[in-house]
Amino acid sequence: MIVESININMFLSFIISFLSAVILAPFIIPLLKKMKFGQSIREEGPKSHQVKTGTPTMGGLIILTAILASFLISLNFSDKTLVIIMGLMFFGLVGFIDDYIKIGLKRNLGLTAKQKILGQLIVSLIIAIYSIKLGTDIHIPFIKHNLDLGIFYIPFIVFLLVGVSNSVNLTDGLDGLSSGVSIIVTLFFSIVAYKLGEFHVSFVTISITGACLGFLLFNKYPAKVFMGDVGSLALGGAIASISIVLKEPIILIIVGGIFVAETFSVILQVSYFKLTGKRIFKMSPLHHHFELSGWKETKVVKVFWLVSVLLSLIGYFVLFH
Repeated sequence: MIVESININMFLSFIISFLSAVILAPFIIPLLKKMKFGQSIREEGPKSHQVKTGTPTMGGLIILTAILASFLISLNFSDKTLVIIMGLMFFGLVGFIDDYIKIGLKRNLGLTAKQKILGQLIVSLIIAIYSIKLGTDIHIPFIKHNLDLGIFYIPFIVFLLVGVSNSVNLTDGLDGLSSGVSIIVTLFFSIVAYKLGEFHVSFVTISITGACLGFLLFNKYPAKVFMGDVGSLALGGAIASISIVLKEPIILIIVGGIFVAETFSVILQVSYFKLTGKRIFKMSPLHHHFELSGWKETKVVKVFWLVSVLLSLIGYFVLFH
């Protein structure tokens, strides 16, 4: 009976967030259009993306609202679930401010790089300090042992939160790419949480999967709406927070390999160009390199999804075998 109840609660969390996103989108998308919250496409990007100019953005509000609806209906309050919701909402707030300045107030650059990173550091520090009550140890999957980080816990968590949120943000460059990869990663962590007996965590995590899947129906090629920074930073903050409460940030490096690759492609490109004046990739982040190499946008997205599935299978094998 207990197992059945847990399974039903997981199913309901998924369905509530999925249906909330599907129901909200047809109302929010026209509203974003009416408010002229359209995406500006950078001129140096792939020319094929210019047709996307004006597509409504800040659609991440759909995802956040759907997840919150599921969370509040379930009354699933605990220190661990609150850390995840804090990661989602705090980073979503930073993204919202950036989007609103950029799109609502028509200031192209939004927050400056320093302002954006400062906002991320502040919310990361708050989450890191709050999460201390869950313990300062993390699991090292390859040796099946927990390592207590002690005084290094807070800087490690801050680095993780900022890094993952920016990685998801960088991945959000093709229709359905970031939302699709986020579905796969959060589904993986839902299964991990279930296997570890962290059922309250699995309820929240699967609701994020459901919200992203509902959003993907409108974000897949050709996208009717983009998630914007309010969505990508929020998802990054949530995914990092899930790995924190499950004490599995190391496995995130494997499962979130697409996010890692996108970030390192930018770091390598910029560093190499500064040193030599030449480029390693035709364009970064990595998804643009494949586009400019002749791949269709839909092919890049599907291949990246497939890679994420394979990485999740590897991550599962590492954790449970």
